[in-house]
Amino acid sequence: MTTPWYRRISEGLTKSRDRLEGQLNVILNRGPELDEEFWEDLEDALIGSDIGVTAVTEIVERLRDSATRKALPDAAAVVDHLAEELAREVTTEAPDVFETAPVTVLVVGVNGTGKTTTVGKLATEAARTGKSVLLGSGDTYRAAAVEQLDIWAERAGVPVIRRERGADPAAVAYDTVTAANVQRPDLTLIDTAGRLHTSPDLMRELQKVHRIATRESAAPVKVVLVMDATTGQNGLAQAREFDAALDLDGIVLTKLDGTAKGGIAVAVVRELGIPIVRIGVGEGADDLKPFVPGEYARALVGRG
Repeated sequence: MTTPWYRRISEGLTKSRDRLEGQLNVILNRGPELDEEFWEDLEDALIGSDIGVTAVTEIVERLRDSATRKALPDAAAVVDHLAEELAREVTTEAPDVFETAPVTVLVVGVNGTGKTTTVGKLATEAARTGKSVLLGSGDTYRAAAVEQLDIWAERAGVPVIRRERGADPAAVAYDTVTAANVQRPDLTLIDTAGRLHTSPDLMRELQKVHRIATRESAAPVKVVLVMDATTGQNGLAQAREFDAALDLDGIVLTKLDGTAKGGIAVAVVRELGIPIVRIGVGEGADDLKPFVPGEYARALVGRG
């Protein structure tokens, strides 16, 4: 039985699934034999989905082992096990930062990844489930960021802390956590300005925001990176830099519906060890949901 959200993920991963499934079908149509050519072609198909060479090597090795131990009869049986192996790669033991209460979450990322929209969607979903929410409008540089977050806050029916455009982002973080200490919301979300991970000055400014929020907040402070899935391996490089500077607690992977390389989710967890806590497969308020490894893997492979 499929859930409405599984169907939405499946639709959102159409580009990625069509690419991978097409390559898998070519392999299967060649014949059922589990020869070296089959295993090499399977590796190539997975690498083409941006899963990452290291992860692909280990996945294929486990599939080889399963084929022997379970006496899998043919190539189709191996491909049927692929979703299970992909789900294993993206499963972590880390808790969902958004399911902790109270918690303050600093939302970071480079320009254009959709941070402000993500904050708005997270606030909407939390408010809908009965949680109290407070927003901090820490992107004081981008012209429309404050107004954009105001619109999301109004839709969600939650308060937002702001200052004038050009104000010190650390001051907004201070104001927000100070208000949170009084109001005691379940979830406090602080939007931040997009910044290039290659700019030491901007990263130091972000570290200052984090330091002040951590020092002043009565609730635990977590850092979540919003990563654009369409940037693929470049996004992975960005994530490494943000993690080095801030010790990330989770990643929100957006725009999965806009890429044919949806396997980047595997590379993120496998290579960074950071859990994916939400995925986005569209522009609507309901298109950002918790990441469920099994659903993701089945939707990517197209078998399930």
